[in-house]
Amino acid sequence: MPKLIISIDGVVIKEALLTKDRSTIGRRPYNDVVIDNLAVSGEHALIQMVGDATVLEDLGSTNGTFVNGRAVRKQTLADGDVIEIGRCAVRYQAHAGATAVADAPAAEVEGLESDLASLPMPPAGRGARVRVLTGAARGRELWLTKPVTTIGRRGFSVAAIRRSAHGFELAHVEGTHIPSVNGVSVDGGPIALQNRDQIVMGAVRLEYLDA
Repeated sequence: MPKLIISIDGVVIKEALLTKDRSTIGRRPYNDVVIDNLAVSGEHALIQMVGDATVLEDLGSTNGTFVNGRAVRKQTLADGDVIEIGRCAVRYQAHAGATAVADAPAAEVEGLESDLASLPMPPAGRGARVRVLTGAARGRELWLTKPVTTIGRRGFSVAAIRRSAHGFELAHVEGTHIPSVNGVSVDGGPIALQNRDQIVMGAVRLEYLDA
């Protein structure tokens, strides 16, 4: 199933599955994909499924719609195309993808573990954080002090842990290995995190803690 990955200044703010034949994008709350940004028109653009094709159409927006840096009125989308709407970059993904396999390339796993090993050892106190359970970085913790915390290695597996009204949620950003929470892949959209949830990124295992 196709989906849109929406980011501002390189930070993913939401993902939206295109479950309908006709999906509108805009600032108004009645749109199928709502982007609350003043540079986005109330009814900015439309995405339609036409046979096997996915077609983007600008709806006469004030600031225009761009695909891969080029202004368009109507454009058939290809997998990986980046739609620019206001300050937002919207990446079109033709298929949400299947659950990632655990057999990740050893070099990539070691690279991610090396990155995690640079995290500080846990200080005293409590709060929302992610603890590494495997490899040389085992025991290291990443404290979730920002609205969005990105973790992973580009091209391999990158996830965003985002603060929501009810706590934190995990979303896939990019990479060939899609993270999972308690064995459930996040390819269908963000998953809300609960204390002691197990996160897997390739062969690397982490634990979410909020106490």
